[in-house]
Amino acid sequence: MTELTLTQMATEVLTTADGRAKTALSHQHAATWFAARAEGRTIPVGTATPPDMPARPARPELLAPRDVPRRRPGSPQGRIALVHAVAHIELNAVDLHWDIIARFGHVPMPMGFYDDWVKAADEESKHFNLMCDCLEAMDSHYGALPAHAGMWRAAEDTAQDLLGRLAVVPMVLEARGLDVTPGMIEIFRKANDDATVAALNVIYAEEVGHVAYGSKWFHFLCGRHDLDPKDVFHDLVRTYFHGALKPPFNEEKRAEAGIPPDFYWPLADQTPPRRG
Repeated sequence: MTELTLTQMATEVLTTADGRAKTALSHQHAATWFAARAEGRTIPVGTATPPDMPARPARPELLAPRDVPRRRPGSPQGRIALVHAVAHIELNAVDLHWDIIARFGHVPMPMGFYDDWVKAADEESKHFNLMCDCLEAMDSHYGALPAHAGMWRAAEDTAQDLLGRLAVVPMVLEARGLDVTPGMIEIFRKANDDATVAALNVIYAEEVGHVAYGSKWFHFLCGRHDLDPKDVFHDLVRTYFHGALKPPFNEEKRAEAGIPPDFYWPLADQTPPRRG
């Protein structure tokens, strides 16, 4: 049997609809990639034609953001809705990380680029399954509630622009996860839901690495083209991201991921706090 290229593996994940099946295939392809790397051989990256939109299960129903019902997060139903929303984000993240491989295979990049995004996709697959397990422990499941239809917009907008993809997906959207996850963890801690707290802590720790991958490869490409990273980041976010960035920002974790305040505060909808 002919071995698949990495971009073919990525496209297989993108064209698998069921969430559990998608993440199982994601884990399988990541294991194949890293086993080959450990043996000292590299699977060819190749090029592929990924779908414009990844395959999705029949449920959840996808609604415009304004139409997704809002529930009080402190209530049991509100906590189910919050975990469901995180599961939806994580499933989209699996596809986003495989898509950056499949869609930009024609751009010459070091092997470390592919190592990072395969690892990120593998971890996002784990995160989705952790959230599904939490939902099932709450007598619910992924697909039981409607979800945000706009999650793939950033991928569509940056389908022809690798720098734009790195700026908007890991450095804006995933960095936002670093801002909001501590508050979510506190909601479940107050509810004495130790399993969900533990799952969210795993996600929180590993998402720092995903944001860092975005920052690392964004700076790498800016260096390759002799561009000023901060100016380019501001231009790309203003081009591709719809709206201002919303404080409060988790400055400590953003710095840990390689994103200093002068990258994001100029794009915020308010001025930074005075220091000292």
